[in-house]
Amino acid sequence: MPNPSTDNPPHKTPDRLPLLRLLIGGAMMGLANLVPGISGGTMLVAAGVYRRFVDAVSDATRLRLSRTTILTLGLIALAAAAAIALGAAPVALGLEHARWAMYALFIGLTLGGVPALYALVTPMTPRTIAFAVLGLVVMLGVVLAQEFGAGTTSSGGGGWPMLVIAGVAGAAAMVLPGVSGAYLLLLLGQYEIVVTAIKDFVRLDVAALAVVIPVGVGVVLGIAVVSNLLRWLLHKYEKPTLAVLLGLLIGAPAGLYPFREAVPPAPGDVVKGQILTEDTVGDVEREDWPTQAFTPSALQIAGSFGLVVLGGAATLGVARLGRERGRERRGEPTAEDGN
Repeated sequence: MPNPSTDNPPHKTPDRLPLLRLLIGGAMMGLANLVPGISGGTMLVAAGVYRRFVDAVSDATRLRLSRTTILTLGLIALAAAAAIALGAAPVALGLEHARWAMYALFIGLTLGGVPALYALVTPMTPRTIAFAVLGLVVMLGVVLAQEFGAGTTSSGGGGWPMLVIAGVAGAAAMVLPGVSGAYLLLLLGQYEIVVTAIKDFVRLDVAALAVVIPVGVGVVLGIAVVSNLLRWLLHKYEKPTLAVLLGLLIGAPAGLYPFREAVPPAPGDVVKGQILTEDTVGDVEREDWPTQAFTPSALQIAGSFGLVVLGGAATLGVARLGRERGRERRGEPTAEDGN
């Protein structure tokens, strides 16, 4: 008899549990996009739906629009949009008044996906351990680069080729877990150019198309290339690729140290690649203020620990959905099951 796994044939609709997990994963992804330094892709890995997401994006780029593909992308996008719309105000309020609590919660949400992903990689071999360490080192490198390179200034420029590259980088950040698209654009010197062009385009400024079009071409190319490469890696070299994702997931909380607070910028500070002057310092949004570490109180330490546990329990609960469903060969759980 057919085994009703998450790898259903294209003409079949996934059952309720995967649909629920896709909605939860999409909502976690949307909320992550509201919190600086947190990758939406990391949340999809933690929720156990990352492989299905990559497969769906890859199929869409090849115009293989099956019902499963449309449902997967549609549900994740719908849940993410709803989470952003409903969560923007509460998250902004939380970041303003209790930043430590928000980051502690997301540390828990991230780490809660580790046991499920670890189960997919076991039994661990020297080879898979090496790949997991590689993922961990890469993530720590990204965190350190963002921490110590945040003040890098850039003059931008480069014309259409650089704008296309910027689009590719931004698209890669959308698909790869743990990567900040804003930071990649900043390194390429295109952050202010791209953000300004998008704002102008929304205001129906036709001149902004000179930037929006090449960036859009880069985004399409980036999504197509990165998603298909990841799909190939996940299907051809499943265990090593999952081991790298495990390392990325373990290292992700390194950039989420909760006991930091936003401080007003001063003239001479560098924010998003721009040196602030007395005239521009007042234009910086609070969400873009620099942060500095502070000494937490005993209550904040205890509260952070509780929120980490709460977030981890929530993600573990998501990962358990569908545990009793169909299994892959030899009785092993599928990557989409997150077990």
